[in-house]
Amino acid sequence: MFKLIKKENSARRGVFKTAHGGFQTPAFMNVATAGAIKGAVSAYDLKDIDCQVQLCNTYHLHLRPGDENIKALGGLHKFTGWSGPILTDSGGFQVFSLAKLRNITEEGVTFASHIDGHKIFMGPEESMRIQSNLASTIAMAFDECVENPAEYGYAKESIARTTRWLERSKREMQRLNSLDDTLNRNQLLFGINQGSTFKDLRIEHMKQIGDLDLAGYAIGGLAVGEPKEVMYETIEAVEPHMPGEKIRYLMGVGTPENIIESVRRGVDLFDCVMPSRNARHGHAFTGEGCRNLLNAKYELDEAPIDENCTCPTCQKFSRAYIHHLFKAKEMLAMRLTVMHNLFFYNNLMADIRTALDNGCFEDFCRENTGKLDRRI
Repeated sequence: MFKLIKKENSARRGVFKTAHGGFQTPAFMNVATAGAIKGAVSAYDLKDIDCQVQLCNTYHLHLRPGDENIKALGGLHKFTGWSGPILTDSGGFQVFSLAKLRNITEEGVTFASHIDGHKIFMGPEESMRIQSNLASTIAMAFDECVENPAEYGYAKESIARTTRWLERSKREMQRLNSLDDTLNRNQLLFGINQGSTFKDLRIEHMKQIGDLDLAGYAIGGLAVGEPKEVMYETIEAVEPHMPGEKIRYLMGVGTPENIIESVRRGVDLFDCVMPSRNARHGHAFTGEGCRNLLNAKYELDEAPIDENCTCPTCQKFSRAYIHHLFKAKEMLAMRLTVMHNLFFYNNLMADIRTALDNGCFEDFCRENTGKLDRRI
C-alpha cells in the first residue's frame, strides 16, 4: 500500500496505492463534507485542480441522505462522480463537537442529531458499518476526541477506551470486508492517535495502536486551538513511535506553513476546511501570502488572484471581477475562489514533493516560511 521513496531528514516522499488508484505523498485531501466541496465545487471540478484524494464526512452523510441510500445508489464514488481514492472520517469528531448532549459508555456514544434532535447511537461497529455502506477507500476507526486542554486522568482513560474501540473497529471491518454484498471489500482502516497535548500519553497510545498493523495511522485531536508550537512538539514526540512503513496522516491541518512544518516532522497526509472556508469569505492564498479580495483596492485591479498561478480561475478572471462578485453576493465568487485555493493547496503539495525529489526541501522551507501565511 505505502511505499517510502526517499527521506530528507524526517520529511518523507512516498506513494500510497489503493483499490481506487494511487496517490503521491505528501498529499492534501480536499474536504467534501456532504459529498461536495462547499462553494459549488463538484467532484468533476476536482480533476481540474489537481486533486488526488477526496474526504467525505461519515456523520453528515449518515444523517442525510443516509448511508444505506448511498449504498443502494452504488457507494460514494458512483454517487459523487469521483473515481479516485476517498477517505471517510469516523464521525467521532462531529459527535463530540456538534452534539450538545452526549453520553459516552464503553459501547459507544449516544447523542442528539444537530439537525432535528433525534437520538443516535454510534460506536465502533456502527461507524464501520456506515463507512462500509459508503464504500470509501479508507475508513477511519471510531475514536474519542477529548476537549483540549483535557484533564490528565481523563485523557489517560480516553486513550485506553480509544484503543479498545480501535480493536473492535478492526474486527468489524474484517467481518464486513468478507461479506458478499459489501461494495468495497478492499476497504482500508486507519487508526487515530489521541492523548491531548500530553506527550507521554501520545507516545503510550501510539505504541498501543502501532502493534495492530493497520493500513495507516493518524494523529488526531490537534489544531483545535492549541498554539502551533505545541502542535509541532506533539508531532515530534509521536513521530519516532509511528511505524515507518505506514502512511501518516495529520487530521484537520492546516495553514500552508502548518503543512510545510508538519511535512518536516514526518507527516504524509493532510486535510483541512481552511482553503475552501477562507475562500468563501474572499480570502485567497497566493505564493506571496493571503489576499482579501473584499478590499477596495481590488475594485479596478485587472490582474489575476495570483499572477504565477495556472488554475482555471486565474487563467480567466481578474481580481476586480471577483471583488465585484463578492460585493454583489454572487455564488460564482465563492466557486471561483474555492477553486483557486484548492488548486493552490494541491500545487503546494506538488512543489513539496518536487523539492523532496530534488533533495532541496530545507531550502524550500526557508524560502516559504514566514511568507505563505502572511496577509498581503
